Amino acid sequence: MQPTKQQSITTGKFTKVNHNMAGIYIHIPFCRKACHYCNFHFSTSVKQKAAMVSAICTEAALQQSYIQEPVDTIYFGGGTPSLLSPAELEQILQQVFKQFTVNTDAEITLEANPDDISTEKLTYWKNAGINRLSIGIQSFFAEDLQWMNRAHTADQAKACIQLAQQAGFNNITIDLIYGTPTLTDEKWQQNVATAVSLNIPHISCYALTVEPKTALDKMITLHKMENVNSETQSRQFTQLMQWADDAGFEHYEISNFAKPGFRSRHNSSYWQGKHYLGLGPSAHSFNGISRQWNIANNALYLKSIEGNVLPVEVETLTNTQQLNEYIMIRLRTMEGLSLNEIAARWDINAVHKLRAGAEKYLKNDMMVLNNNSLILTRNGRLFADGIAADLFC
Repeated sequence: MQPTKQQSITTGKFTKVNHNMAGIYIHIPFCRKACHYCNFHFSTSVKQKAAMVSAICTEAALQQSYIQEPVDTIYFGGGTPSLLSPAELEQILQQVFKQFTVNTDAEITLEANPDDISTEKLTYWKNAGINRLSIGIQSFFAEDLQWMNRAHTADQAKACIQLAQQAGFNNITIDLIYGTPTLTDEKWQQNVATAVSLNIPHISCYALTVEPKTALDKMITLHKMENVNSETQSRQFTQLMQWADDAGFEHYEISNFAKPGFRSRHNSSYWQGKHYLGLGPSAHSFNGISRQWNIANNALYLKSIEGNVLPVEVETLTNTQQLNEYIMIRLRTMEGLSLNEIAARWDINAVHKLRAGAEKYLKNDMMVLNNNSLILTRNGRLFADGIAADLFC
């Protein structure tokens, strides 16, 4: 059930169903400062924040017919959604509930930075219906945070989690980054151990990636920063898998670890191929047949929405593209790639081809066949993307 306050501010239709659900992702493209490694779409100027909120609400109305299923998850991502004022967050939620049929126990996630978290904000978020927080911790060490150009301190990293728990949030996930030049194996172990000791039920862990045109890429090119070491990243990922298992986490997707019952419903819907609608600049949508994405430019997005024109590019997926995408996303999960489902949705020839392509990975302990599903082993997870690409039809 949503809190009473949530029902008072949302005037849309509620339903509780057991069949397929859809998700809504809302991109808030503003940040206080730019992290050196980030290549997501955002602006450090918040002058257009109010206009952007209004435009996102208009886009929700324009896209009302995009998804037909009831909405089971709403995810505020970015950028930094925790920069939204209470009124701005309420404005968007009101519009979403007005335009779409939302499940009574929908998972509603807000990404938040530690420096934005206060007792006052937490109380509002909870009353507004936010029932899951995704906190961008990245590291509990000051030198790592400084290297990344994060806005928060090491003290805030721990304190914000405790504040959130005291405010009644028990469904919390944190992000951690490994493979940075400043992160030793000992510090990495302490980061994971700290998360475990704080009773965090879900952890998303990402290897630092040097994306083109980021500040990090430029500094490495100019030899102002040390480049990442792939051997260190592989070792720290292997360590992570063991530590998480020892602590009782399910490694349910390559980058995601959850205590039983605390998987991200929203992100899981991506990996299950469910339909979702993306609102805001750069946001992506998927309806089972095609993908579309909004322009990654705040000014052009606002101008287009002002004229009631959706600023989207659309790609219709071929049958083979749909199959390859299925291979890519399902192989990342602990349930693996179901050959039975491929036979039902595509054809038996695709199964034969996949089974033949997987043979070498089955023989070298990078994959197992369990209940007619191809599942990556720990060793195989180190090469997940490459193995998936090799199996493409």
